[in-house]
Amino acid sequence: MNFNLIPFLTYVIVTAGTPGPNNITSMSNASRLGLKKSYPFNLGIWVGFSIVAILCTIFVSLLSSLIPKIKVAMLIVGAVYMLYLAWKTFKSSGDIEESHSSANFFSGLFLQFINAKIYIYCIVSMQVYILPYYGGQLLPLFGFAILLATIGFLFTLLWAVFGSVFKLLFSKHAKLVNTIMALLLVYCAISLFL
Repeated sequence: MNFNLIPFLTYVIVTAGTPGPNNITSMSNASRLGLKKSYPFNLGIWVGFSIVAILCTIFVSLLSSLIPKIKVAMLIVGAVYMLYLAWKTFKSSGDIEESHSSANFFSGLFLQFINAKIYIYCIVSMQVYILPYYGGQLLPLFGFAILLATIGFLFTLLWAVFGSVFKLLFSKHAKLVNTIMALLLVYCAISLFL
């Protein structure tokens, strides 16, 4: 059984790239303050995201080793969540609500501990894509946790760099972008059972 790189990367990239608290706040901060002044917030996101990803990895690893029968349930929960995200993405109007939070390191760090999107992102990634192949291997699991956080961080930077341009793209071509993202999420949900 080989690691399923393409479904894993599809899920991670689509989930990390879609609008969420990190991406929207990063975009808003960069468009208000400029990229350089918003960078401490983004660095806080990466540090906080890394901590949450490591904690989720530990939690899911322990839970999976204690209750092996949970895998099927987690696959179903993961697939249902992806289909829910696909539906919400497809039905979305494309309007992105800006957040005007503080743009410092600690606000980016603390945002991660209340950001439900990254908890689900990390738990589904670990349980569905990573643990079946690397369960019990501490170094690869740690590496994947940091990889998940880093990919999320890179997308927040991308949203920051494009600032209001990215907002315009989603607003101008909302139906096309939402349909593509929704179809990719449906693909991810189906691929869980292949």
